[in-house]
Amino acid sequence: MYRISQLAGLFGLSRSTLLHYDRIGLLKAAGRTPAGYRIYTESDHRRLQDICRYRRAGLALDEIRAILDTPDQPDVRILKKRLAALGRQIQDLQAKQRVLTGMLKSAAAGDLPPHVDKGTWVQMLQAAGMDDVAMDTWHAEFESRAPQAHHTFLLSLGIPEDEALKIRDKARPQKTAAAGTNHGDQL
Repeated sequence: MYRISQLAGLFGLSRSTLLHYDRIGLLKAAGRTPAGYRIYTESDHRRLQDICRYRRAGLALDEIRAILDTPDQPDVRILKKRLAALGRQIQDLQAKQRVLTGMLKSAAAGDLPPHVDKGTWVQMLQAAGMDDVAMDTWHAEFESRAPQAHHTFLLSLGIPEDEALKIRDKARPQKTAAAGTNHGDQL
């Protein structure tokens, strides 16, 4: 039998994490001591081990619960979905890696013109293997992380203000009509 702090410590978790898992029904304590402390069994230990393994794989808590609550027939669709998402993330990272590698090669060879304009920038991205979808993703990431820097960067490429605003607007997630507004109305 384990007390909550003991079990949490074995997995490098906080006591509050186990309390949260208890609240959401992911890992319920087997019982309580006469003093009211939660106690956990070896079975709970194994379940927490599985929870931690699935968390390291990037699964959400509700996905983990769905898998653990059907031990005879684990829902492999959840695992396949996570694997596909990881594949997309890897492809995105590889595309970014190719862009950076291409930029570094150009810089090392002295091939960069003194001023990089829109055409040069697009050619460099394409040479690094980025298609239109990847470039749209790049703009969306830039816009979400540093909108003003994105705007400044676009202007530095010699893009006119109105075109820069259109690119930024396209890069933002669009609100639904039910929300009553879209980003184009905000500019």
